[in-house]
Amino acid sequence: MEILGIGSRINHPEHGKGVVTNIDSKHYWVTFIENGLETIALDDTFEIIETTKNEVDTVSFFDIESSLVSILKSYSDVSEIVPIGDKWKGGMLELKPADSNLKSKEIKIDDFFKKITMVRDRLRVMEQKVNSSNLEAQEKVDLQQYITRIYGSLTTFNVLFKSKEQHFVGQKGK
Repeated sequence: MEILGIGSRINHPEHGKGVVTNIDSKHYWVTFIENGLETIALDDTFEIIETTKNEVDTVSFFDIESSLVSILKSYSDVSEIVPIGDKWKGGMLELKPADSNLKSKEIKIDDFFKKITMVRDRLRVMEQKVNSSNLEAQEKVDLQQYITRIYGSLTTFNVLFKSKEQHFVGQKGK
């Protein structure tokens, strides 16, 4: 089995595309586009997109991670890596209709969380576009307040985030 070097790019069936950022005797540490940092076994199954030699490198883990985040922001729809709370990883969300004749719907919590963070990222882009637009000052304020109320409506989903810094924040009391 060939050991991949730091900087190798892979496509993992569960975590998606990522870059090897560290290696130990049993695991690769891979920063994935959608799932952030994960450790996977050296003998795990994945597609190798690009290989780098397994050499000792003088570049620090922080330098690699910073470069990777910059690349991911430039070439993907994701503006930042937002980790889901550990207790939710691999879980299922069940939607049960009140009518017992109807079937329930199950959704992977990880997939649901990705959709929630995509909504947040798109709201942030909209906010930036409003701020840089040629709208009148009052129109900008009105739209900003509306976006803030949308964030407030999404605070229910804060329970899914691993870090409180990632939470939705709505309008504070008047």
